[in-house]
Amino acid sequence: MSEMITADLVDLDLSAETKEAAARALAERMVTEGRVTDLDGFLADVAAREAQMPTGLDGGIGIPHCRSEHVTEPTLAFGRSARGIDFGAPDGPADLIFLIAAPAGADDAHLTILSSLARQLMNAEFTSALRAVDDAAAAAALIRGDEAPAAGAASSGETVPTGTAPSGAAADGAPPMTDARAEDGTAPRPDAAEGPFRIVAVTSCPTGIAHTYMAAESLENAGRGAGVEVVVETQGSAGFTRLDPAVIAAADGVIFAHDVPVRDKERFAGKPTVDVGVKAGINRPAELIAEVRGRAARGEVTADAAAGTPVERSGDAGEGYGTRLRKWLMSGVSYMVPFVAAGGLLIAVGFAIGGYRINKAPSVMDHFVWTQADSWGALLFQIGGVAFNFLIPVLAGYIAYGMADRPGLVPGFVGGSIALTINAGFLGGLVAGLLAGGVVMAIQRVRIAPALRGIMPVVVIPLISSAVVGFLMFVVVGKPIASAQKGMTDWLNGLSGANAILLGTLLGLMMCFDLGGPVNKVAYTFATAGIAVSDPSDSAMRIMAAVMAAGMVPPLAMALATTVRGRLFTQTERENGKAAWVLGASFISEGAIPFAAADPLRVIPSSMVGGAVTGALSMSFGATLRAPHGGIFVVPLIGNPFLYLVAIAAGVCVTTALVVVLKGMRRQSHEAGGKQAPGAATVALEESQQPVAA
Repeated sequence: MSEMITADLVDLDLSAETKEAAARALAERMVTEGRVTDLDGFLADVAAREAQMPTGLDGGIGIPHCRSEHVTEPTLAFGRSARGIDFGAPDGPADLIFLIAAPAGADDAHLTILSSLARQLMNAEFTSALRAVDDAAAAAALIRGDEAPAAGAASSGETVPTGTAPSGAAADGAPPMTDARAEDGTAPRPDAAEGPFRIVAVTSCPTGIAHTYMAAESLENAGRGAGVEVVVETQGSAGFTRLDPAVIAAADGVIFAHDVPVRDKERFAGKPTVDVGVKAGINRPAELIAEVRGRAARGEVTADAAAGTPVERSGDAGEGYGTRLRKWLMSGVSYMVPFVAAGGLLIAVGFAIGGYRINKAPSVMDHFVWTQADSWGALLFQIGGVAFNFLIPVLAGYIAYGMADRPGLVPGFVGGSIALTINAGFLGGLVAGLLAGGVVMAIQRVRIAPALRGIMPVVVIPLISSAVVGFLMFVVVGKPIASAQKGMTDWLNGLSGANAILLGTLLGLMMCFDLGGPVNKVAYTFATAGIAVSDPSDSAMRIMAAVMAAGMVPPLAMALATTVRGRLFTQTERENGKAAWVLGASFISEGAIPFAAADPLRVIPSSMVGGAVTGALSMSFGATLRAPHGGIFVVPLIGNPFLYLVAIAAGVCVTTALVVVLKGMRRQSHEAGGKQAPGAATVALEESQQPVAA
């Protein structure tokens, strides 16, 4: 097996000015070395990872990284920039750039090597040596660990060997906690006889390659400086070793620095806890340690994970209330969508089998004939209706869950059910979920005697929160919300002509703006809420039709564009185009995401224009839809199906034409300037080996 980094993968004079150009320059070295098979496909995966969270770190470090099917073996490329490149770090540009490429199925040993590098980036001696080295081979040897950095570079004067954890901690294990002293040899706190303050931590990031281990190293280093024992469990891609239960039991506090859910969180029940994003663990570890010590001193126990009591996530610096609100609402919507799909499709099939008066059929418990189609239609309709009755409670319950974890479920479901009872509808569910989560979070801030902590999540929190939310929904906010819901419904029922077309245009734009993201989900949820009744209005069914039609446009358009102008796309994009035919036909807007990630400035605006055209035409044609999902497979359930398909075809053609024109203009501009378009060399090589559509 080849070494992870060689001199040919090092650029000590990286001239790129943007993070995209830097990633491309380093990735091209990987392609030359045979480590990456598809340059543009790999860069699309890097861009998708970068979109999740910036990879810049304090101290002038950028670590773009991803797992990709286009990587043949774990590889690291290193670049050093004299001018600095912005990777989104709070303290400014990065001069040390590490591009980490891991195969989609990389084994644990290789990922452990990559995690060792991530830990070394927290070592000042290591980074100082990289800034001083003047030979590519020496830089590669230093990164591999063949050479040790020169002593004295770090302020602490202590060298951490490559691939090892600091004393008193391990990368993935749980060593016994030992007595820790401050650097001057004094006791770290007044009650030294009882031993140092002990913290256990969990770190994790979406990829599990770099940030996970850098946060662990940063917390451990800060702990040593503060005279605090810190033992970290890194839940990374290479798997993780659970902390010894005895170590957790002996801990005085807990730090969660994570961007993906902590696994087996209940192990840390009953401890003062700080819960933040993984970058906070890297950038401000001393603050987190001080915060958890302060909570312990005040007797605040905010993480009873065994019973589900969560910690309110403070998130990274700069994550405001609006961002957290979006996450809470998306939590509710994501859990609601499966109920929408199951219930809506069952209802639609029931109508298809039994006719449009099937909603007047008696209960199948009282009348069911095995040989009658009407009975089967009524059965499916009534099962779907039961599923639909969960929509508002599930929405409210899981909004509260997103805010307050499992303790929010009971008051959330209670509030959602009340919203359903008083006809407050979708708006009532949103308000009930936010109220439930807020009430539970307020209760959790109250200091409770240790003897009562055991019954808090089982008895006290559900009882008090349900009573408060129920009072607010029935007596205070329920009636105004129900009136607002009725007013909105009446307004929609009265839409016609130009107003309906404008609404269809807006919904089409929203469906294609982020391809399955929050804006897309708002439009989709708005439409499904309108048909989540036994007898939806004509305007509600027209809105549902417009939303589904517009959502089908982006992937179908990308599939068509790769067919009619294949030379404008990479081999990977042409392969994705084949899958996009099926995804688009099935109303899965996410099928266009690979294209948008690779070229967002051309793909997303083009998709929005096509979606707006389709939404407007669908509304003007009066197409209706009772099913909330299904794509072309529910065309028999659509009112005015021929014109509905015409609307979709028009939007697809518009988006395809715009994408082809914009990509063609980019290609021509590069050729006119004597340069190849990004990825043009790869495309030219591919086209010389196989025919593509003209």
